[in-house]
Amino acid sequence: MRLSVPELAGRVWAGGAETPCMPRHKAEALDAEDQSRGITARVGCLSELDEDRIREHLARKEFFWLDLSSPTPEVVERLGELFGFHPLAIKDALKFGQRPKLEDYEGYVFVVFYGIREGEGEDQVLVEVQMFVSGDYLITVHREPLPELTQQRSQIDGRVIHSEQFVVYRVLDALTDTFFPPLGAMDDEIDQLEDGIIATPTDAQLQRIFELKRQLVSMRKVITPQRDLLARGLDTIADLPGFTLDSRDYFRDVYDHMIRISDLVDTYRDLLSGAMDAYLSTVANRQNEVMKQLTVIATIFLPLSFLTGFFGMNFAFQVNHIQHSEASFLLLAVGGCVVVAALLWIYFKRKHWT
Repeated sequence: MRLSVPELAGRVWAGGAETPCMPRHKAEALDAEDQSRGITARVGCLSELDEDRIREHLARKEFFWLDLSSPTPEVVERLGELFGFHPLAIKDALKFGQRPKLEDYEGYVFVVFYGIREGEGEDQVLVEVQMFVSGDYLITVHREPLPELTQQRSQIDGRVIHSEQFVVYRVLDALTDTFFPPLGAMDDEIDQLEDGIIATPTDAQLQRIFELKRQLVSMRKVITPQRDLLARGLDTIADLPGFTLDSRDYFRDVYDHMIRISDLVDTYRDLLSGAMDAYLSTVANRQNEVMKQLTVIATIFLPLSFLTGFFGMNFAFQVNHIQHSEASFLLLAVGGCVVVAALLWIYFKRKHWT
């Protein structure tokens, strides 16, 4: 019996609330940080390009989070002018559909990271988030509002935290954990598909298997580079000027989640390949069963066709010696056919062909 996602991946935190995938102690730790572990600063959260507030935060060296949803190219370019971002970083921020990556610039890093959300029907849609990370600020840019980031802003805004890295961790962790619910639903659906294939294979099941495999391929294209990004790039983020070096454990937690997600994706790909093989085998077995039944029927009718053909030949001997009567018809014609069919049926039963 296959383990479910919670059993495979542990209990994972999503959106700051305790869920069936999250250890209780982690939820409590996020809601009650120990201020004695580091700095105690209140993080301001902005959802629009308020230049006056941004300049005020920069002047005071107060860490803040700017979350921009669907910004226009003009806003992004103005953002680059305000913070002095490299032209290549601004060029990347204007173009979505990039591969997950981390690029190190002087005093900040540019990160492309992905989450996932529900799309139309049963499909899942990958969500790209571009981040500028510095010891003085965190800027996130995405095409459409993300409930996970909105919830994080509401929890962090004005709250006393012990390090700037903790804010970056919360964003990365919230995006990472969005993969667990769809993978959990996919696990249940694979179970149902396997049971349905064994019972009654249909074309709809095969089409759904292909759809799920395409979704997993899409996930894998971003999950694998994100896993590598976290493995190599977390030290780069942690070593940024102005960051307090006390959150590496948190970043390792995100990396651990990404490894679990990567393992689940690979596992489900194998399970779907097995389900496809089971579908093809089940269909082939059913076709063999039908062919065997048709072969038995054809074999039974073969001697019957011979008898009717033989006695239907218009030879003089048969015409002169076999008189047309009710007894001869029942005995030779009907009786002979019934006896031959019965003997063949008994033979097939003994051979376990029927």
